[in-house]
Amino acid sequence: MKILKLKIRNFGKLKEKEIELSEGLNLIYGENESGKSTIHTFIRSMLFGLERGRGRASVNDTYSRYEPWENPGFYSGSLRFESGGKTFCIDRNFDKYTKKAILFCEDDGEELSVEDGDLSVVLGDLSESVYENTVSVGQLKAELGQPLAAELRNYATNYYASGDGELDFDEALNHLKERKRDIDRAIKEEFRKNQVKREKIEQEASFIWREVHKLQGEQENLKEQIAYRKERQKESREIENNRMIDELRPKKWRIHPIEIAAFILGIVLVCFVIHKPWNYLVSIVLTLLCLIYTWNRMKVSKKQEKTEPEKLLEEITPEEEKIPLEKLLWEAERGQEELREKETQYNNLREQLEEMHEMGEEFWELERQREAVDLAISKLNELAADFQMRLKGQMNHLASKIICELTDGKYERLILEDDLKMSLMHEERKIPIEQLSRGTIEQLYLALRMAAAEILKEEKYPLILDDTFAYYDDQRLESTLKWLAKSERQILIFTCQKREEELLKKIGITYAKIEL
Repeated sequence: MKILKLKIRNFGKLKEKEIELSEGLNLIYGENESGKSTIHTFIRSMLFGLERGRGRASVNDTYSRYEPWENPGFYSGSLRFESGGKTFCIDRNFDKYTKKAILFCEDDGEELSVEDGDLSVVLGDLSESVYENTVSVGQLKAELGQPLAAELRNYATNYYASGDGELDFDEALNHLKERKRDIDRAIKEEFRKNQVKREKIEQEASFIWREVHKLQGEQENLKEQIAYRKERQKESREIENNRMIDELRPKKWRIHPIEIAAFILGIVLVCFVIHKPWNYLVSIVLTLLCLIYTWNRMKVSKKQEKTEPEKLLEEITPEEEKIPLEKLLWEAERGQEELREKETQYNNLREQLEEMHEMGEEFWELERQREAVDLAISKLNELAADFQMRLKGQMNHLASKIICELTDGKYERLILEDDLKMSLMHEERKIPIEQLSRGTIEQLYLALRMAAAEILKEEKYPLILDDTFAYYDDQRLESTLKWLAKSERQILIFTCQKREEELLKKIGITYAKIEL
């Protein structure tokens, strides 16, 4: 890919400015605040768009920083580039009210759709994160970010798994993780449903238990009433029998005539039949006893006649008198049936609660799915780790070759560890990156960026370096410029120094110069 022409209509401080770029090395010179970083940002914005942040993030975002100084409503530009043997032009308007992007092929006039992803296809699926971490180096931003580590991990898994890099490891892993989250949410929902159902059954069981307790109390009360009524019936029958005996006596008599006849007969026998000297005394005593008995008998009979009905009226309440015993027996039988029914319902609910301690088949199916997803994630991570080891060897080899040229052979090998942690080998001694000079570290980052660009993308994209060599001494810079000249890429070097041009002339490297 080659960038042919930039047309900045209104972007940041630049207005109506056209820049034509050549194949090979382009030296873009300008003093501080002349617009070098603006052009760098313009190229990225033309390729990947420029979105405005929301809320507080919009105050210092890229959109706001490079909003045109004059006429901000006219925020646009175009970029001509060559890719795949064809020439294309992308025209963008960044203004939030008239935002649009037009892409067309100048060779055949075909208009393509940026919204549908045609630009990404034309650029060979170059993502903004790969662009930022490989071929685009901002001011003092040679250090790599974690997105590149993710891209390399993704590429390793994709390439070694499929051979063409079209698979997306991160996307597959994220899909599995999202699936696991969905399953976890479904499991939680099952737990929630189970808990709601359990609470409902517990409430119903509690309500039925209260009814059972109430019915038991009512049954006990009915049993007591029935027992009492039966006892009263028994007593009533005894009283009735006594009354039947009493009814043999004349109602006006309080002592039976037979008893009177017996008394008289006894006195006559004592007085006239049995002749004893003391029979008169005995007759008098017997007569007195008969009179006393008769008096007491008449007195007790009168008292019983008054108290028996009153006693019965006192012991039997009006409510009980209104309820027949048969009805009490019927209510007791019906209450017993209802009690048995409620106890059966209660026992059934208790069994349901015990069964709910074990989750249903749907829950265990979700558990099996989660185990399967966990296994898939584990295996995918294992494969990724294995593939990354292979890629790490490839990266180490290619980056070591580049750093060896950049340092004129001083450091012969680069060791790349997890998460892009690096160290160098010098005279069989491992030197951590923390012990290196800033200039060497900058060269190390550049070597790793170029190695990553070679591995991740077959297309050789333009390399854009914005005041990247601030920490380089002349020797390092000369070695780096020689390597860049041999890289077969279009190189854009933004600088405010004269020494790049002087060294290019010294070592005889052809370049195109653009002054801002």
